Amino acid sequence: MSEAAAHLLIVDDNRVNRLLLSRSVELLGYTATVAENGHEAMDMLRARVFDLMLLDIEMPVMDGFEVLEAIKLEPALKDIPIIVTSSVEGVNNIVRCIDLGAEDYLPKPVNPVLLRARLSSSLEKKRLRDEQKTLLKRFATSEVVQDLQESGFKLGGRRVHATILFCDIRGFTTISERQSPEDTIEMLNIYYTLMFEAIDHHNGIVTLMIGDGLMVLFGAPQPLENSAASAVAAAQDMLAIIELFNLEQAAAEKPEIRLGIGIATGEVVAGYAGTKDRATYTCIGDKVNLASRLEGHTKRVSRPILIDEATHSAVSASQPCDPIGQVELDGFSKPVAVFAVGRSV
Repeated sequence: MSEAAAHLLIVDDNRVNRLLLSRSVELLGYTATVAENGHEAMDMLRARVFDLMLLDIEMPVMDGFEVLEAIKLEPALKDIPIIVTSSVEGVNNIVRCIDLGAEDYLPKPVNPVLLRARLSSSLEKKRLRDEQKTLLKRFATSEVVQDLQESGFKLGGRRVHATILFCDIRGFTTISERQSPEDTIEMLNIYYTLMFEAIDHHNGIVTLMIGDGLMVLFGAPQPLENSAASAVAAAQDMLAIIELFNLEQAAAEKPEIRLGIGIATGEVVAGYAGTKDRATYTCIGDKVNLASRLEGHTKRVSRPILIDEATHSAVSASQPCDPIGQVELDGFSKPVAVFAVGRSV
């Protein structure tokens, strides 16, 4: 958003005040829309995007204080800068406006020099916040972004019931040796795009990317009704998408991809790990290790999706699975019950 292109909402029950503020705003190069009271303003805010709001306090139907309180309850609106323009006097009223989320306070009649400075400052802050949100969405999933916006950033974790999925391209080293580095990077970028599409569709979040490997979390930071079912459905979509991709690869005489996917369900500790300067949302626990070992075991049994007993219990009513038996896996003192989803390859 460029400052000159900013669209402002002016909320005032006095027609003369609306006209004067609109003219002042437009002379500064902004676009102005007006509302006669708080109720009308809230309807407008929900219907379209504004870059800033100039808000009167004393109004019929819904006053300025009520507007500020209503905006705090709506996450989609809470980032809009609000400058109160009012003749209401008293430090307590000004403090109340600021406490309710107002960016600034200008007494009436509004000084045009102060108005220009306050608008410029508030819009610049909004521009920086918008850039930060854009960067955050580029490097974090929508669920993590939502968690950060609602709860804020804090190192540490909490125990949650979730499902972990590990995915890996079988024989990736061999594939890389058969083509140029540029072709390998291009293939990986397409692979990530396709996998993220399936994962996002079933509300999973990628917590780790290492080469061709993905670690995916279902059920945190936002809970899911059945995280295991979501993970299995995502895995099946991933395989179906790769089959279509392989048709294009074969037509272009390029290497085809085969996947190995391991899924485990249970209690994990999920949260932000790292430092205050650099952190990531991830999870730890035995189930994470189990999902990784199951993914590795897919190569031995030639089955693309292996799941643990907890995942099987959560999906068995709707998803046919083949028992592989009790399997000894590295890092586990006792054999683990393993089940396969889908056909053998």
